Amino acid sequence: QVQLVESGGGLVQAGDSVRLSCVASGRPSSTLTMGWFRQAPGKEREIVAGIRWIDGSIYYGDSVKGRFTISRDNAKNTVYLQMNSLKPEDSAVYYCAARPGVKTTYAPSEYPYWGQGTQVTVSS
Repeated sequence: QVQLVESGGGLVQAGDSVRLSCVASGRPSSTLTMGWFRQAPGKEREIVAGIRWIDGSIYYGDSVKGRFTISRDNAKNTVYLQMNSLKPEDSAVYYCAARPGVKTTYAPSEYPYWGQGTQVTVSS
């Protein structure tokens, strides 16, 4: 079992920055692949960014490339999502997710462990 606790988010204005955090526990983080996903009302859940803990391999969704940065802190078992130049279309519930292993996949169905989600709302 893996437990994920997210923090960060809130109401911000377009152009602002926000950092989300996700603390993982219950399993050695080095065995996990982590992902940040988001889901807006009426839309499917989509990958925002992913990181393979063991080697730091990173993936970004096309809509956030150049604006968002995913990183990890091994000592704190924490994954971060730094979101810059936020746009109203970035508004969504953001979820941290984890899957065992190093397979590079970012389909939500491949991730068995999920955080509770944190709302990010970007006003224009």
